[in-house]
Amino acid sequence: MNEKIQNDLSMTGMVVKSTGSWYIVRDEAGTLHRARLRGKFKLQNKATTNPLAVGDRVQFEAEIGGEDTVAITHIEQRDNYILRKSVHKTAQGHIIAANIGQALLVASLVLPRTSFGFIDRFLVSAESFRIPTYIAFNKVDLLDTDDRAYLDDVMKMYESAGYKCLPTSTVTGENIDTLHEILHHKKTLLSGHSGVGKSSLINQIGNGLDLRTQEISTFANKGVHTTTFAEMFEFEPDSFVIDTPGIKELGIMDIENEELAHFFPEMRAMLGQCRFYNCTHVHEPNCAVSAAVKAGQISLTRYESYLSILSGDDNRK
Repeated sequence: MNEKIQNDLSMTGMVVKSTGSWYIVRDEAGTLHRARLRGKFKLQNKATTNPLAVGDRVQFEAEIGGEDTVAITHIEQRDNYILRKSVHKTAQGHIIAANIGQALLVASLVLPRTSFGFIDRFLVSAESFRIPTYIAFNKVDLLDTDDRAYLDDVMKMYESAGYKCLPTSTVTGENIDTLHEILHHKKTLLSGHSGVGKSSLINQIGNGLDLRTQEISTFANKGVHTTTFAEMFEFEPDSFVIDTPGIKELGIMDIENEELAHFFPEMRAMLGQCRFYNCTHVHEPNCAVSAAVKAGQISLTRYESYLSILSGDDNRK
């Protein structure tokens, strides 16, 4: 995108980059503006650490006496957003992105390995706002025959819960064309641990984006952060991806215990079949969900993620 800065009065646009103190807003003509948020907004919502997020629709105007900057005067109501617990302020949340059409979670079984707990927490967050989510299991070129068979079982587990999964590789090009079709004419949140290859995937889909990538640290095979701030890119007309900083852990917020099962699609399908209407699916007799787990109709791995979230354990990465 051409980062030409203009000062036009009474304009509307969308936040495409957030650095925490300054923002880049894209107006309806596609022109980018360097913007700041007026102080009153910072005091209105103390439940989140960031009053404004990438994807927010805003109104703005030129600053009097400002140098090539605009002031955001109004934030429109959000359709949805993805929220995680703040790393430093656990009582507050941090909005990763807003007004999302769909999400793509990039995971990997190797270098670094993505835990099922992390995947399931992200899916619950997306389900809470009915955001369709795809899972790309990247770096499949590094898997041997046994690993690939294991990945097939993992994908079957998530597909049985209603999630489309793709094995991908930027080395062999596996499913890159399919991924391009999924992202076409959508506004997609791209998320996952650092080092799983998010930026590399998008670089292959969007020619000329050249998002920054970096090798995996040899220490504990951990990813090295390359994306510092959330940013939205238009890789072709009306097709956007929101690249986000790699998330180490994802704490769940604003979901009550009695609501949690609603955000596991395979459990949601059985709600109303338990003996008790307020069943927690943990210890109650005649629980349809527990019976389905024992019968292999619901994955034990997914059920264990449910129990972990229900218990308030935010340490599963």
